[in-house]
Amino acid sequence: MFALIDCNNFYASCERAFNPSLIGKPVVVLSNNDGCVIARSNEAKDLGIPMGAPAFEYQYVFERQQVAVFSANFELYGDMSRRVMTMLSDYTPRQEIYSIDECFLDLSGLQVDMHEYGLDMRKKVLKGTGIPVSVGIAPTKALAKVANRIAKKFTVKTGGSYVIDTEEKRIKALKWLPVDDVWGIGRRNAKKLNAIGVRTAYDFCKLDRTWVLNHMTIVGVRLQDDLNGIPTLEMEPVEIKKSIATTRTFERDYSTYEEVKERVSTFAVMCAEKLREQHSLCNKIEVFIQSNRFKENEGQYSNSIAVKLPFPTSSSIEIVEFALQGLQTIYRKGIGYKRAGVVLMDFEKDTEYQQSLFTNSNPKHALLMEAMDHINSKFGTRIRLAVQDKKTHKMRQEKLSPCYTTRINDLITVHLK
Repeated sequence: MFALIDCNNFYASCERAFNPSLIGKPVVVLSNNDGCVIARSNEAKDLGIPMGAPAFEYQYVFERQQVAVFSANFELYGDMSRRVMTMLSDYTPRQEIYSIDECFLDLSGLQVDMHEYGLDMRKKVLKGTGIPVSVGIAPTKALAKVANRIAKKFTVKTGGSYVIDTEEKRIKALKWLPVDDVWGIGRRNAKKLNAIGVRTAYDFCKLDRTWVLNHMTIVGVRLQDDLNGIPTLEMEPVEIKKSIATTRTFERDYSTYEEVKERVSTFAVMCAEKLREQHSLCNKIEVFIQSNRFKENEGQYSNSIAVKLPFPTSSSIEIVEFALQGLQTIYRKGIGYKRAGVVLMDFEKDTEYQQSLFTNSNPKHALLMEAMDHINSKFGTRIRLAVQDKKTHKMRQEKLSPCYTTRINDLITVHLK
């Protein structure tokens, strides 16, 4: 049996966990630079606010309907996710973290009441973090996804935990679920299926296997088997990322090299931190810059460059230096830049690195990076390096909530009467 645990309206729930007055009220979370809606509470969905809605277009709706609006606080959301996943890992030694708010648990061999087991997970996470979750349990991963949707849709009836453990339940669930909402189908395949009269997940399961293979490849066949109760999709091991990227769209056009340089150097530092988290070294860096494509009357320019490093490294100092070498090569004056990014590639484990006879990463940087990462983690700060120059950018986050769990200055203060 597999369990799929999904945090309900995760970003909005994180904000509510530290501000209970928001419970029952519409809440939305905006993207970087407060651009568009990336998360909604159920109450906000009921108001007809769509995912991706431009914030400036819905400002009147926000004010009229008294919607609580927040800037994305990814530092808080990431830490809350780690807390939730750590609690859930106690229920089985095999866990697959699927996304920031979802994970699979392999419950094979457990002799327990699965429904009650799911309710216990929900109770523990809610008590420990304040985040409500839905739990779906079934013989396969795809069916666990279906069970999770039922648990979330009918929370009052299911208690937030639903188990598909009989053929009758499986068929009933698949007949209820539209094929467009099946995990792994995708928009393009959904159109193909609708065109031949396939409307539900049950219709898809009854579809000719040869047709599925020809039109949806072996991936579609495996999904069909999984929905039919034949375990095909296995638990995925925790994978080491093959590339790490940090990209941003700026709040305005940047017309000077110093402004773009500061952004690229900061992106490189952020990538280096993630690289060290997975104990890897990189051998190649890609840097790209792009003008504002919406200003068609102005000169358009975009370019990228891949820089092959003379030695593998995870040092923020060295990665910034190489990234700026690439930026100098592709930068053009007289262009208003709206977007830039840094991508680290070609990784190897830091424990398997064999030093070169002539050029290597500065060994002093390893201890410096370790100390810097420790300070950043402990105090919720980000130390700026000399190679980053003076900070010229400030992301638009006019409605940012405190980082309650990662910054000492943002801890909630309780006053006793």
